[in-house]
Amino acid sequence: MAREQDILRLPPPKRLPRLTSRRIGIHTSIAGGVENAAERAYRLGCNTFQIFSTSPRQWQPYELSRNQCAQMSRLRERYDLKPLAIHVNYLINLASTTPLFLDKSIEAFRGEVERALGLCADYLVLHPGSFRGTSREQGLARVAASITLATRELDLVKGKLTVLIENTAGAEYSLGGTFEQVAELLDRLCGIVPVAACIDTCHVHVAGYDIVSAEGMRLTLAHLDATVALKQVRVWHCNDAKAERGSNLDRHEHIGKGKLGREVFRRLLNDTRLAHAAFIAETPIDRPGDDRRNVEALKKLVSCKNSR
Repeated sequence: MAREQDILRLPPPKRLPRLTSRRIGIHTSIAGGVENAAERAYRLGCNTFQIFSTSPRQWQPYELSRNQCAQMSRLRERYDLKPLAIHVNYLINLASTTPLFLDKSIEAFRGEVERALGLCADYLVLHPGSFRGTSREQGLARVAASITLATRELDLVKGKLTVLIENTAGAEYSLGGTFEQVAELLDRLCGIVPVAACIDTCHVHVAGYDIVSAEGMRLTLAHLDATVALKQVRVWHCNDAKAERGSNLDRHEHIGKGKLGREVFRRLLNDTRLAHAAFIAETPIDRPGDDRRNVEALKKLVSCKNSR
């Protein structure tokens, strides 16, 4: 099977007018250098994108050169790619009750913030973590304290970087499985770092919220607005779901191919209250071209009145 990075071997596409007023993109590989992700995003038809700034499953970070950061900024400007979201390493658990693991997590998160500032990223997306060994309330407090410590003397405001707390699938010890928990973290972090939310559609569904029916979507968005506030949701992770509602199983599926279906994404993309947000897929690549097909599937769901 052709690998995702083979996109760079294709001739660059002709520049076309942006077809939608929505910012639509996908999580993009940094293989061969972080700056290559911007070129990949453009060639996939994106006008926003998400990346890892290092390997998501190892502690030792990649070293970013000043030239790589400058090249990323040039390509983003050239291709009108905004915002740039960076997803933090999966190993990080800022709620850990194990002192050594917590120290490693805090150090790794600080590195994520430093790289995000170097890359002039707009958003840094964080899963709140696991509170195993303590209470949920203590876990939320520990996350806020860990972020406070990790960002000490780093100027996120000047760097125009916002930390996004992502909702989770609601597994037994995970934090962020409800909108209330996301909102509590935002409240705890207010005034410490610029903070907002990232909402994942798959996570919403498997955590037990109904977004498949029209009435369920209306009520869920009203609940989200009453807790987190829709204006505070800066990124939507657009992922269909392989698992049933309330299963707590985080299994992403291609747009329109899972338990959610296309109408969920059509409603989100055309809700004027969400027009400020970026819509970024984290869908699997099971065969060559899946990434491009998922981006196109989202773009096609934007109604004509929201097109340019």
